[in-house]
Amino acid sequence: MTPPRSAAQGGGVTGDRIEVTGLRAFGRHGVLEHERRDGQEFVVDAVLWLDTTAAAAADDLALTVDYGAVATRLSAIVSGEPVALIETLADRLAAACLSADQAVREVEITVHKPQAPLPVPFKDVAVSIRRSRG
Repeated sequence: MTPPRSAAQGGGVTGDRIEVTGLRAFGRHGVLEHERRDGQEFVVDAVLWLDTTAAAAADDLALTVDYGAVATRLSAIVSGEPVALIETLADRLAAACLSADQAVREVEITVHKPQAPLPVPFKDVAVSIRRSRG
C-alpha cells in the first residue's frame, strides 16, 4: 500500500492528523429542563486532518494547527450557549475547527455525554460527525 503523498509532493492532503481526545468541559446542553438548569460534564474528541509537511520540515508552529488553541476554542463552545442536541453541539465544534484554520481540511468530532439521563445503566452516549471543507 502506497502511503499518502504530501501536498508538497503533488498528492493532495495527506493522512496527517492532530487529535485532541478526552477534553472535558461543563455545559448545559440537553432536551430536558434539568439538564439545562443543572448542567453536566461533556467529553470531546477532535481529529483534524491536515498536511503537516511544511511544519515538520521547518519545525514551526505557525505552519500547523496550535492544538492548545483548538482545545481552548472547543471548551469555550461546550461551556457556552446551550443547545438541545449533542448533534448540534458536535456540528458547532466541527464548524469552529474548519473556520478557525484554513490548514484543516477535514474534522471528526465526537461528543460524549456520560451522564445522559437514561433509565438503564450505561457507560457512555456519544455522537460522532465528520465534516470537510466545502
